[in-house]
Amino acid sequence: MTAADAHSDTPPSEGPRGIEQRRREALERLGRDIDVWVATADSDGEPTLVPLSYWWDGESVWLATRDTNPTGRNLRASGRVRLCFGHTRDVVLMHGTARRLAHEELPASVGEGFAANVDWDPRGSGPSYAWFQVTPEVIQAWGTVPEMTDRDLMRDGKWLVQGD
Repeated sequence: MTAADAHSDTPPSEGPRGIEQRRREALERLGRDIDVWVATADSDGEPTLVPLSYWWDGESVWLATRDTNPTGRNLRASGRVRLCFGHTRDVVLMHGTARRLAHEELPASVGEGFAANVDWDPRGSGPSYAWFQVTPEVIQAWGTVPEMTDRDLMRDGKWLVQGD
């Protein structure tokens, strides 16, 4: 076991994972996890990094946050967002574009899927919460230095490797 393996949430590997395996495992993580680090910036470049609960519908990440907090304001203003899933030694990094939806615009299936995934329903938290649909443009996944060379799984919203 290496020092890196001792600090990882994942079992030691026998070498770098192939891109197909990393795509499969990235999709499993997106469907399994409930929280994500959300990075945005305001028009002056002031960064904001917060953990939020999310739901992955198979194509988009759905977030709910107060419309008036820095993350909500930044998402409304630019639509640019970076999401980081997982541990630093087994990371999925997503760059995407966020689209704001008011409560009345939200499809019922999204609200139900979100609530079931995170065990919290923002629809009952009042009108100060807005919904954001994040469409991925770039998805990267890596766990170790040897995997960094081939870390891109998606570019320009298109998967670079096809899966099941």
